[in-house]
Amino acid sequence: MKAPIHKNIESQVRTVTVHELKEPHFDPNWHFHPHYQLFTVLEGTGKRLIGDSIQTFGPGDTVFLGPDVPHLWRSDPAYFEAGSPLMTHGIVLYFQEDFLGKDFLDKPEMLGLRQLLADSKRGICYKGALSEHIREELVSLTSVEGFKGILQLLTLLDKLAHDNTGEFISSYGYVNNFKVSETERMQKVHNYVLQHFFQEIRLSDVASLAGMTEAAFCRYFKARSNKTFIDFVNEIRIGHACKLLLEDKWTIAQIAYDSGFDSLSNFNRNFKKYIGHTPREYKGNY
Repeated sequence: MKAPIHKNIESQVRTVTVHELKEPHFDPNWHFHPHYQLFTVLEGTGKRLIGDSIQTFGPGDTVFLGPDVPHLWRSDPAYFEAGSPLMTHGIVLYFQEDFLGKDFLDKPEMLGLRQLLADSKRGICYKGALSEHIREELVSLTSVEGFKGILQLLTLLDKLAHDNTGEFISSYGYVNNFKVSETERMQKVHNYVLQHFFQEIRLSDVASLAGMTEAAFCRYFKARSNKTFIDFVNEIRIGHACKLLLEDKWTIAQIAYDSGFDSLSNFNRNFKKYIGHTPREYKGNY
């Protein structure tokens, strides 16, 4: 059985926890926890699911998440193949809101930090020079002990609190409506779609996998994911297509069918809907 969606990462000896992750693939379980999380990808590619957002990721992907925001960095299928030489590498830092005491954030000087922590509940993605700075700080924090680590983290958070280049990840008003008891059901749905998005996906098959009727499953998924199941599938397919377009190895028609669309016209229409550009425009721009 898959690990529970509510992840326990408590440390008995540290208020701030930093892990360097080197594995054949990132944790494949969609999960959430009561900690703030700062994470950067140093090596690896795949799809990033945070709240109601679906994006591709690669080296340099740097994100700050608030408590109880469901998330998953799902490595590409090649990382799960037997004998694959591929590896993933990332650094993650965890802390809780009261890591410096329950009244610390109530101080007048903490206004900027309070706003940053509130914003992180939608997830914030950093790019460019700031992303590079965060990565350097996280690498440094893997070897810093004690109070020096706390000071370094506070300095980094202060920098983020006074920066306005971060991009929100989840939509405005997003709230995690999942319960720990629903873990296995939603994990099955996510895994099935991520493994079969390039094929025809029948709603009846997925609803059966979740143990629900089609109508009940559609209501259930929309209420908890803030999007329809069809939108969820199409966003994963479009994210895959974006990656292939940037690799510039295949024709647009080949990419359309490899991403699970049954026709080029259907692919073009959905690409424009979700990305705001045609596939050809996207390829030319990036």
